[in-house]
Amino acid sequence: MTAPPSLAEPAVRAATGAAREFGRLFTMALDVLVLMFRRPFQPREIVQQFWFVASVSILPAALVAIPFGAVITLQLGSLTAQIGAASFNGAASVLAVIQQASPIVTTLVISGAAGSAICADLGARTIREEIAAMQVLGVDPVHRLVVPRVVAAMLAAVLLNGMVSVVGVSGGYFFNVIVQDGTPGAYLASFSALAQLPDLVVSELKALIFGFLAGVVAAFRGLNPRGGPKGVGDVVNQSVVITFLLLFFVNFVITALYLQLVPAKGS
Repeated sequence: MTAPPSLAEPAVRAATGAAREFGRLFTMALDVLVLMFRRPFQPREIVQQFWFVASVSILPAALVAIPFGAVITLQLGSLTAQIGAASFNGAASVLAVIQQASPIVTTLVISGAAGSAICADLGARTIREEIAAMQVLGVDPVHRLVVPRVVAAMLAAVLLNGMVSVVGVSGGYFFNVIVQDGTPGAYLASFSALAQLPDLVVSELKALIFGFLAGVVAAFRGLNPRGGPKGVGDVVNQSVVITFLLLFFVNFVITALYLQLVPAKGS
């Protein structure tokens, strides 16, 4: 008689499969990093992909940045007023928007709007066997198709992050002054007293890394669909979810390192 299957076997298989997929994703990320600096470069394709990513992401990112900045400012304004530190509301709100909210919002929009389209495009090419045909002809699909899209996502993330920061800070300033009757001078003075250039640098660095992750995950899932057209739809959903999970984990790591390595202004 054969022994009944253990209840742990499905969990072990799932964990093994997830680890294998993560290893393949990590390998592809390393390949993309290497191929970015390998000739021939594709400036025309990069510009076209950048324009696509920016055009589908700029309006949603700006619209999302306004309520994000407003919610952070209103919440922090309420808390600082309760503890008698309302004069520091500007610094707390601006730093929270620039360091945390802005790169996350920017990349989430890029992943949902542009990353899903990139994943669907590569998935459709894969099930039509265009990728296999390129490999037969000796063309590396990662170098030809993936690298321009990843570079475009990185550039768009960095530039859109600056725009989202400005829009979010402006929205927070407006709601603090108009809704909470804050003092414009105190808001700006506390911001200039506590903020420093590394805060903006780490925000842009986060956007660059997050854009890289969003592009690589979208391309990886798009090159590995299963089950025909339905599989393409499945990998599009998976790419967005995986990107979201990676973003929050990597954001935690970068923030923890930044707070440990870069001293606060005035300390």
